[in-house]
Amino acid sequence: MRTTANRKCLIDMNKKIGIIIILLIFISLSCGVYTFDPKGKSDISTVAVERFTNNTPEFGLADRMTDDVIDALMADGNLKVVSAENADVILTGALVSYERKPYQFTETDEVISYSVIMDFDIVLREADSDSEIWKERMRQTGIYEVETETEDDGQQKAIGFLVEAIINKTTKSW
Repeated sequence: MRTTANRKCLIDMNKKIGIIIILLIFISLSCGVYTFDPKGKSDISTVAVERFTNNTPEFGLADRMTDDVIDALMADGNLKVVSAENADVILTGALVSYERKPYQFTETDEVISYSVIMDFDIVLREADSDSEIWKERMRQTGIYEVETETEDDGQQKAIGFLVEAIINKTTKSW
């Protein structure tokens, strides 16, 4: 009687082990093409960043924007920044509007902080065919405190948000 019970227990255990092995094989095969790479299976590996243009009277912003975008792309590492002749895609941008306005006040109507609001037209296009991959108007705001910061700090914050949005749209959305 004991041997029959042991034999039945052993058969049940073998069935369970077999089912577990089959499930493990199925799971490993079904996940075989998944990647954690944000670029996925994209064939885009290089980008050229053209000098951004500034369609506002604010001096020096185009160079700062371009340099910050290039630095961020290099730090991100998903795309290699190269010249336009060697690039898979080309990123262009333009600052199309700039506004500074009071953001926060004291009870006596003194300005505590200002917001710098910038609108950018950003385009990513294929280098060989010049067709657009994406095009977007991006509005970014940088807020700065009057007592401890300058308008330049607000500009830099807005540019920082622009850079983050471009990186996310360019490298994380494929």
